[in-house]
Amino acid sequence: MSDKDVKGSLGANEKFEARNWKKIGENEFKKQHPVQKSRYLAYESPPKEISQARETVAKRLLDNKKQFRKDNPPVPQEVFIEKEKHEKLIGQLKAAEARNRLRIMRLRYQANKTQEINHLIACQPTALKAVRLQALVPARHEAVSTYDTLDKINRNRVESLLEDTRGLSTNRTA
Repeated sequence: MSDKDVKGSLGANEKFEARNWKKIGENEFKKQHPVQKSRYLAYESPPKEISQARETVAKRLLDNKKQFRKDNPPVPQEVFIEKEKHEKLIGQLKAAEARNRLRIMRLRYQANKTQEINHLIACQPTALKAVRLQALVPARHEAVSTYDTLDKINRNRVESLLEDTRGLSTNRTA
């Protein structure tokens, strides 16, 4: 029997119902392994009370769904758009607040580090050691400028010094 024959034998409003083709007796059923029993019962039609309970539950769920839709009408598009804008604004505010907290923490860390380094410099036994420590461990990190500080004349002088491979312009002769 092909799939066409099975599909063709069902009416337009009929559903396919899986069932056991082979009927077994109660004694033979009791002798079966529990797995075989469950497989057999899976394709048996359920008892009347279970069918009625299933129908009752389906009806109750449908009634609950109708009542929920009746109590909670759909939200208008304008309200939905306003809610999205509000959520986006709150997200932006939270992000700005987090950035500000990070900035404050960074500044507090830098201030504590500077204070500790200055304390170490002040606690040195001699001025010479304090100056050395201050030169090696600066209290504040100075930003290095990345732009060019040379003008055209100085740039030409530096380039000529770099191009002088024999050292004629930098060697001192007596």
